[in-house]
Amino acid sequence: MSFPKGFLWGGATAANQYEGGYLSGGKGLAVADTLTGGDGIHNIPRKFIVELADGTRATFGGRDEIPAGAKAIVDPDTYYPSHVATDFYHHWKEDIALFAEMGCNVYRLSINWTRIFPNGDDETPNEEGLKFYEDVFKECHKYGIEPLVTIYHFDCPLHLANEYDGWVSRHTLEAFERYCDTILTRYKGLVKYWLTINEININTNFMMNGVHEHISNKQNAEQCRWHLFVGSAYAVKKAHEVDPENKVGLMIAHGASYPYSCNPEDVWAEVESAHNMKWFYGDVQVRGYYPAWKVNYLKREGIELKKEPGDDELLREGTVDFYSFSYYSSQAIAAHPEKLGESAGNQTHGVKNPYLQASEWGWTIDPLGLRIVLNEIWDRYQIPTMVVENGLGAIDKVEEDGSINDDYRIDYMRTHIQTMKDAVEIDGVDLMGYTPWGFIDVVSAGTGEMRKRYGFIYVDMDDDGNGDLSRSKKKSFGYIQKVYKSNGEDLD
Repeated sequence: MSFPKGFLWGGATAANQYEGGYLSGGKGLAVADTLTGGDGIHNIPRKFIVELADGTRATFGGRDEIPAGAKAIVDPDTYYPSHVATDFYHHWKEDIALFAEMGCNVYRLSINWTRIFPNGDDETPNEEGLKFYEDVFKECHKYGIEPLVTIYHFDCPLHLANEYDGWVSRHTLEAFERYCDTILTRYKGLVKYWLTINEININTNFMMNGVHEHISNKQNAEQCRWHLFVGSAYAVKKAHEVDPENKVGLMIAHGASYPYSCNPEDVWAEVESAHNMKWFYGDVQVRGYYPAWKVNYLKREGIELKKEPGDDELLREGTVDFYSFSYYSSQAIAAHPEKLGESAGNQTHGVKNPYLQASEWGWTIDPLGLRIVLNEIWDRYQIPTMVVENGLGAIDKVEEDGSINDDYRIDYMRTHIQTMKDAVEIDGVDLMGYTPWGFIDVVSAGTGEMRKRYGFIYVDMDDDGNGDLSRSKKKSFGYIQKVYKSNGEDLD
């Protein structure tokens, strides 16, 4: 058999896209709670309403640079998708039962920092929030499902973003360490698989990390990255101290990237892109230090990272046990992309690849790219890997009889699982698990839409917040159930 015994089959969600209950049970506000919806097909971005330093209000796109001193707010007359999302907070028992029926033996979810510490830096944790996740983990175990917990997934506490400039500040790092201490200790014996920081390589702006002036101020961006690395290393080291059985991984957005042509300029452009977008983040968290090219870049730019004694040692000691990543699509990289046409992707952009088709949102569909990525990671690091996000965002039609015939999603899953199988069986990659993204419908992180659905389970909710939140199985539910229960052998 291609996949080893005990292979982890499941699915993935994030609290800010799925959980809802945005002020229930003592939860505080996160930056994600101030993001409006958007429209990815028509290129209408998610937005922030902010109060500027002079007291006036302004609106910015979700990935725009937020000026220093601005504070994101919740406007009572504006719809915010994360406030209800698809309401795991009130449906968790029902949903976990469905995950078990699907054949899952692992469930990747995130803890919302502000459900544990409402402001991010409170002196004592919120017991009601701690108890909520404890109950969720126990329910998973009742069905033989291992929780795979992401500690930080795009949910910087709003207080830390507004008052401390998010992860630029050492104060945020110290608050994160207290948060790690709390959850790693509380959930000892309930959780043994952890991920530190979700998609750390696309995680510098206000939307992800509460950082103002993340484009114009390179010092801010690099200081944020440093604190994220130190925070990740701290989480790894602490997890191993609390329970030597804990396994902790990094998480990187790792699409395949190709030179647009054999022109050496295109080849070098792809090398630089891969260094900046992928390998830098993997190298630091697997090897424990900054690569030489990055050190030289900081010197050239006159950027001096503010470090505390022991930071460099912690980075070396807090290296990860496995490499997890998201994979949705690939992109072509050109030295001169201006006239070649842009291609969309998971928070990244390249040029259109003439050899590949794309989804309704412009993301290329490239199953072979997943095998390429798995080989790249395995050859570079020689540590176990896990695909913790993968899937197809599409508009699903509910037929008159209630059925949802998402054969396009089944085709996507079949071809990608087959390439994973080839990577394991033929190439010898050490792959430990697979948790496709949004195996139940969630709000899109990039666009704030509900109509961009990934799940095998349909949730009745639309882009405007209308729907009864009822759950129903798509055709893909039966397909993935067959795959999981056959340990990946039955892909027809």
